[in-house]
Amino acid sequence: MEEILHSKITGEGQPLLILHGYFGMGDNWKSHANKFAKDGFEVHLIDQRNHGRSFHAEAFDYELLVGDLYNYIQHHNLEKVDLLGHSMGGKTAMLFATEYSELVNKLIVADISPRMYPPHHHEILAALNSVDFSVQTSRKLVDEKLAELIPEKGIRQFLAKNVYRKTKDKLAFRFNLKSLTENHSEVGVALPSFTIFEGETLFLRGANSGYISKEDEPLIQAHFPKSVVKTVANAGHWLHAENPKDFYEEAIVFLQ
Repeated sequence: MEEILHSKITGEGQPLLILHGYFGMGDNWKSHANKFAKDGFEVHLIDQRNHGRSFHAEAFDYELLVGDLYNYIQHHNLEKVDLLGHSMGGKTAMLFATEYSELVNKLIVADISPRMYPPHHHEILAALNSVDFSVQTSRKLVDEKLAELIPEKGIRQFLAKNVYRKTKDKLAFRFNLKSLTENHSEVGVALPSFTIFEGETLFLRGANSGYISKEDEPLIQAHFPKSVVKTVANAGHWLHAENPKDFYEEAIVFLQ
């Protein structure tokens, strides 16, 4: 029996599936989901494996994430979906679109390109693994522990969304930290060579983010011949959170 990814579904109309990034969850996209729903979409906020409320598994790579998404689409009897993926979710969405192009209408990739990225989450992983919930028994103590290695408050707040009360007196992380730590080099792997999606594709990059550079554009074009790359001003890698207004406008104009 295949395990089905956890999701929250809101609105009616054309299915729009949103895939969060590394250490994220569908909930991160709630305010955007409400707007898309008002604009005529049935929005699926999906938790990918080892994240949010979805199942935990030792194995973790993009082929598996694509398989999880395929099973999800079959389970919900969806035919042609729009896909929006951020960062790691963008990599899942890209690979899915090249493998199951008949299931994808339009594709939006937020601040990630098809190239390989060297592993660069060492501090975050070290900080998360330094938390001992038998010692850090409150959110405040968890934050203080994370702050030893992560000075940026915004990143700590984003990670803290994953902390929940597992029992009356014990906190835990929702994500599967063991698997994400062991497989973290998988997150940066490139889209396989010679994979192509012929459908309409929008790449959105944050103006202050280095994740999509000018040099990436020929590679993007090779994999996604009908793609355009647009820049969201005053935003870094978390462009949808840092400049939600411009991000949403670009996305909705493209989808409609």
